[in-house]
Amino acid sequence: MVVGDFAVDLDTVVVGSGPGGYVAAIRAAELGQKVTVIEREFIGGVCLNVGCIPSKALIAIGHRYQEALGSKTLGISNENTKLDFGVAQDWKQHQVVERLTGGVSSLFRKHKIDVIRGEAFLKDDRSLRVVEKDKAQTYTFKNLILATGSRPIEIPGFKFGGRILDSTGCLNLPEIPKDFVIIGGGYIGCELASAYANLGSHVTILEGTDSILPNYEKDMVAVVLKRFKQLNIDVVTGAMAKQATETDNGVKVDYELNQKVQSLNADYVMVTVGRRPNTDDLGFEQAGIEMGEKGLVKVDQQGRTNKANIYAIGDIVPGAALAHKASYEGKVAAAAIAGKSDIVDYHAMPAVCYTDVELATTGMTVAEAKAAGIEAQTFKFPFMANGRALSLGEKDGFVRLVVRKSDQMLLGAQIAGPGASDLIAELTFAIESGANAEDIALTIHPHPTLSETISDAADVALGLPTNI
Repeated sequence: MVVGDFAVDLDTVVVGSGPGGYVAAIRAAELGQKVTVIEREFIGGVCLNVGCIPSKALIAIGHRYQEALGSKTLGISNENTKLDFGVAQDWKQHQVVERLTGGVSSLFRKHKIDVIRGEAFLKDDRSLRVVEKDKAQTYTFKNLILATGSRPIEIPGFKFGGRILDSTGCLNLPEIPKDFVIIGGGYIGCELASAYANLGSHVTILEGTDSILPNYEKDMVAVVLKRFKQLNIDVVTGAMAKQATETDNGVKVDYELNQKVQSLNADYVMVTVGRRPNTDDLGFEQAGIEMGEKGLVKVDQQGRTNKANIYAIGDIVPGAALAHKASYEGKVAAAAIAGKSDIVDYHAMPAVCYTDVELATTGMTVAEAKAAGIEAQTFKFPFMANGRALSLGEKDGFVRLVVRKSDQMLLGAQIAGPGASDLIAELTFAIESGANAEDIALTIHPHPTLSETISDAADVALGLPTNI
């Protein structure tokens, strides 16, 4: 049943409250706009509820469990370590996820941001309709920011449900699988493979191409593969998933390898072969919004679509599907609505994979620099030569700097090793600041720290390798 539907006038409307949407809403409110957020599911979006945050909590639980098991090398033994996975899942949900999403709701109240629950459908470039259960309401808007995010891709033969999981289901398992199959060796699949292997699962990754983690360079992936072998994670490349069939107490997974169909039995199978932008069936065409390839929205440098009052950010526009990219674009779009001249600049966009071992990259690779006509060089420093890494028992990996040959200006950097997710920020800042190798080398880094690998890599670039 639809109740009376007289249009309600709104100022700035944000559809979606994930890392792009909620940041855009708060920034728009800070810049003096009256903001309304429309959210169909949960405040904080996929990232805070069933993505980035809970997955990192699960990874942390796995690391703590491994530490509690002890280490022969360090002379630590513990025969009575037990993991109550229900308690661990409760901590992840109530102490991490709900605390963060509750914080976002508090910020909305602080900035007097209204929240409308329901699914938005655009009627034209000035109005939309919000539907929730048996009621609907039409709203007009002056400005609109679309931050509708993305969803997992479902493949034939692997319909989600039961023991056939997407990443959301994987994060909310009631038990630790003894045997776990993951379809797809991208960053989500590899991160969760690491997490469950550390929790005690035997994990098999089936990847259709010839390598896992295709967005990272081969020597970085090699560091992860070495650790995967230690964690008893089997990686099968060139394997095409065919179908999954639930059994009485598990699931049978069929895949094709070298033109032969083979099978694996597992407790659960997770499919993580990519994500699809949420741009279909939302009325984008009715609003006259111009679309590009792969269901993505065409936008300018301020996130503005071909409709001057409608903006799009995050997973539904071209570029990497990264939470921090969405947040950045949300700030730019909010500023544009306020009449400011901010534009997006992807000069150094960091990306992180929270596997064992962590991977991080920012700026250009040497191949990308050369493709852009820049003569570049690379210089590496290994973690095995870093005192802090050795004292942590984490000696695998390296820091690599990509510098312009003519003046040693930093163009990019890659890190495979402990703390990569945090270390990459310094190098991103260095690129954005136009720093060269000498600037980095002359920046005093505290000792003993993992960050010294960065200044040591800069020393190598200068031809003055102090510690190797």
